[in-house]
Amino acid sequence: MSKTPSSPSSLAESIRRLPGFAFGGQLGLLEAQHGDGLPLLQAVIEAKLLAKDEACRLHADALGIAYIDPFASVITDEAIAAVPLEIAQKARMVGLYILDGVLTAAFATPEDASLVKRISQIAQMPVSPVFALPREIEDTIHIQYSSEKTIEEGLQELERSRLFDQPDLATDRLIAIADSESLVQILDEIIYYALRERATDIHIEPRETQSHVRFRIDGMLREVLTYSRKLHRAFISRIKILCNLNIAETRFPQDGRFSLSVGTSSANFRVSTIPSQHGEKAVLRILAMSGKKSMLTLERMMMSQTILQPFLRLIQNPNGIIFVTGPTGSGKTTTLYSALHEINKPDVNISTIEDPIEIQLEGVTQTQVNTHIDLHFDTVLRALLRQDPDVILIGEIRDLETAKIATEAALTGHIVFATLHTSTAAQAIVRLLEIGVAPYMVAPSVIGVLAQRLAARICDNCKEPYIPSPEVLRKYFKEDGLGEVSFFRGRGCKSCRGTGYKGRIAFHELVLITEEIRTLISANASVQQITAAAARVGFKPLRYDGLKKVLLGLTTIEEIEANTSFEWAT
Repeated sequence: MSKTPSSPSSLAESIRRLPGFAFGGQLGLLEAQHGDGLPLLQAVIEAKLLAKDEACRLHADALGIAYIDPFASVITDEAIAAVPLEIAQKARMVGLYILDGVLTAAFATPEDASLVKRISQIAQMPVSPVFALPREIEDTIHIQYSSEKTIEEGLQELERSRLFDQPDLATDRLIAIADSESLVQILDEIIYYALRERATDIHIEPRETQSHVRFRIDGMLREVLTYSRKLHRAFISRIKILCNLNIAETRFPQDGRFSLSVGTSSANFRVSTIPSQHGEKAVLRILAMSGKKSMLTLERMMMSQTILQPFLRLIQNPNGIIFVTGPTGSGKTTTLYSALHEINKPDVNISTIEDPIEIQLEGVTQTQVNTHIDLHFDTVLRALLRQDPDVILIGEIRDLETAKIATEAALTGHIVFATLHTSTAAQAIVRLLEIGVAPYMVAPSVIGVLAQRLAARICDNCKEPYIPSPEVLRKYFKEDGLGEVSFFRGRGCKSCRGTGYKGRIAFHELVLITEEIRTLISANASVQQITAAAARVGFKPLRYDGLKKVLLGLTTIEEIEANTSFEWAT
């Protein structure tokens, strides 16, 4: 690393200039062991003397170059295609995006002018170098260069190997194969490809002649590849080994979790296996990349103003329960995190109970349940109430005991956020009564319920308007004088892999608990009665908000149809 009088000569010098610097001998010891530059930077991060992003920014500042976390950056297919895989690996660099004919690329050694020049010649365009950690560049390359073609080639090579010559493999032989480098590498490639494609679930399922891998992307299942059935048991065994499950047990369902290191963070997975006609099927739910899942504010979630404004007032209450409901994968936790972000201040004690912790929240005490040691939601919740909390988030209310403690907490001066698996907002109230919570506790404790769904968002790159038929308008809209209205759809392009959709958009319904509704709850009223009472004070159902998103050009009528019930037509 070159040293100039006009800028910090090293990371060590930059750290010493920090206000309140107090690392003293620790930094001196690291300098003696690792010297200057990248080795010292990595040692500082590993020793946790500085947060990773802060240490990397200081290192980049010393070089006079910007720092970028590739996992938090826009990465385009065009930029990846500009540099061959072998060159990217050898140069420890990865393309990020191309703007005005200039390739912005992350380098482990961006100060190496000759290397940047060679990459510019290979890419046949000017290169603007930025700094990123070598490990993060390496894993970004694994993810961004993964493709169906490379995975299929690896599967074919594995199939031709002699590992699977015996049709019935003994358990010890199966373990040896599952731990083999070639099989481990291919499973990693499948996971990396799923991360690249923004998948939320990976389905690995055996059929009569072949096994299939499907990804759920933007709420839709897409078949990605097929492979020989003789490889299937080894793949399932590898997944079970990662989760510490019993690979010899194939007759009963099993559940587990594992993490995969990605850069300086990890991607977390929840795994479920189940016996089927042709063998075991495994589904891997991609939960989150720890520390990398972006924090969405309620404003950025594009929540309708008629929902957002009353919800913002609701979360400022000093006590009561607020539920967010919807099916698995509907974004409930993201909405709750966003709500906590709004009220997270130094004078507020916020604690969460989660399974698992998806985003690390600064200033919030987060606890993960662990069923293996009987650390359940109700156990942690009882302990939290002795920690002087102001706000409590409960990842999910699953049983009567947790529900009772949560309502008691709300009645004794705490604001409680929680999720429930119900189809509509009004059903959440009835669900509490059904699991055994007394009406006299539910009525005064619940202050609001937000129901949420996710629809696939139209790809901005290939969005086009069209005029729907009069029959479609009559089906979804009561107004006769609506006139000619433009809907939107995606034609399908390279950016969205030909689907017309990229990303997702949320739509909601909100029930605010009024005195009339409290009276109905005390009288064990039905869902229909509660919904009718909510409608008298402005409640609008899910489909109403979904249709607003259609008219705004954010999603399609087909997506709203697929994600809402017909009885809620407006």
